[in-house]
Amino acid sequence: MSEQLIIFDTTLRDGEQSPGASMTRDEKLRIARQLERLKVDVIEAGFAASSNGDFEAVKAIADVIKDSTICSLARANDRDIARAAEALKGANRARIHTFIATSELHMEKKLRMSREQVLEQARQAVRFARNLCADIEFSPEDGYRSDPDFLCRVLEAVIEEGATTLNIPDTVGYAIPELYGNFIRTLRERVPNSDKAIWSVHCHNDLGMAVANSLAGVKIGGARQIECTINGLGERAGNCSLEEVVMAVRTRRDHFGLDVRVDATQIVPASRMVAQTTGFVVQPNKAVVGANAFAHASGIHQDGVLKARDTYEIMRAEDVGWSANKIVLGKLSGRNAFKQRLTDLGVELDSEAEVNAAFLRFKDLADRKSEIFDEDILALVSDEESDQKVEHYRLLALSQHSEMGERPHASIAFAAGDVEHHAEADGNGPVDASIKAIESRLSTGAELMLYSVNAITSGSTESQGEVTVRLQLGGRIVNGVGADPDIVVASAKAYLAALNKLHSKAERVAAQG
Repeated sequence: MSEQLIIFDTTLRDGEQSPGASMTRDEKLRIARQLERLKVDVIEAGFAASSNGDFEAVKAIADVIKDSTICSLARANDRDIARAAEALKGANRARIHTFIATSELHMEKKLRMSREQVLEQARQAVRFARNLCADIEFSPEDGYRSDPDFLCRVLEAVIEEGATTLNIPDTVGYAIPELYGNFIRTLRERVPNSDKAIWSVHCHNDLGMAVANSLAGVKIGGARQIECTINGLGERAGNCSLEEVVMAVRTRRDHFGLDVRVDATQIVPASRMVAQTTGFVVQPNKAVVGANAFAHASGIHQDGVLKARDTYEIMRAEDVGWSANKIVLGKLSGRNAFKQRLTDLGVELDSEAEVNAAFLRFKDLADRKSEIFDEDILALVSDEESDQKVEHYRLLALSQHSEMGERPHASIAFAAGDVEHHAEADGNGPVDASIKAIESRLSTGAELMLYSVNAITSGSTESQGEVTVRLQLGGRIVNGVGADPDIVVASAKAYLAALNKLHSKAERVAAQG
């Protein structure tokens, strides 16, 4: 029998550390349900001690998800660990993931602690966590750049205290595949009790080698858990990509000799949900989940694929979920069909009133757009949830005029709390005019760092436009996402959504990378 490779998904924790990618409790819960359908082994739901919001998100996920282990990150101190344990109380299977830096650079510059102090704190943290939870993961932050002799002492000590998984992070993406694989193997050979824990890899993509490094850690080093994120989401250049790792192990089973529990047909739906929720659009040539991943433009390639698919395809598009996106609803569809599709997509609204409100949005969209795709439904439900929260800034009405040779003009009505604003402005284009109209009343001083337009579905000019706006103000970076068949309306929605995040004073505590 083949060994199983454990897939540890950290989209909701490490992925969320991407600037602007923070998610609400409901968004996290929706993605967690999709990860459960994907059958990932472990879901790192967040960093419970970082904020009340993250605590509530971890708790909600632990209470609802039953088929995956639910994990919370915690720094190596009693407060963080106790908070994680409290959030995880409702989980069928819980894991506490505690960490402390072990590289000379981090210990000296960041922690200002000696080696012996770090060793003792790691030991005490795992001992305390083991009394609260049976499944304990320990990570030496910046492990790959740590002194191997000292790292071996720390790892041996935490196994003695009850750590069941040892994760060796390449926190800054510095590793090279062969070197990283050998590093993991050396640690396993030198730590006397290494066989008493599962070894894990966690690689960042700063040099574009996170997937290669992770797979080397498995093949050369003997690790049996990979930590990864949907779409490779993560801070800086991102993390190891779940879809690439899973399909590499599946496609090259002859080389790796490992099984994964993941239901690959749920990969594309998971990718789209994460992209739509965070506003981080997947590049067209992204492996497995990019729009061009199974497209063939070359005449020679097209001819070959038509004759035999395996001439140019090593995977089938339907095996990773591309065939799952069918047109299922239209203007004649009823409420029950709509409600069933919400269930199929993993969307659970809290009340019948919310279902009815979402259905009215669906009917309105169906009047303007003849074919309704899964992505359209997810977008309108996101809008519905935003309305339910009664955001501080809300778009009420928008009109704009644009023609060749004339300067575009926009008139907008929006609410800021209980105050209704009406504004007009000219701009270089209708989007520019709309944003300038908003700023003429608010004068936020926010810097526009990114404006991106993406079609929610492909193949039709009727597709809803999804706009992502990234703003920076006072050191905070946030993303706002808006969707509408009218790109100008979608842009105004996205801008106001970003302003809503800036208006929120919730701050996150930086965690391990």
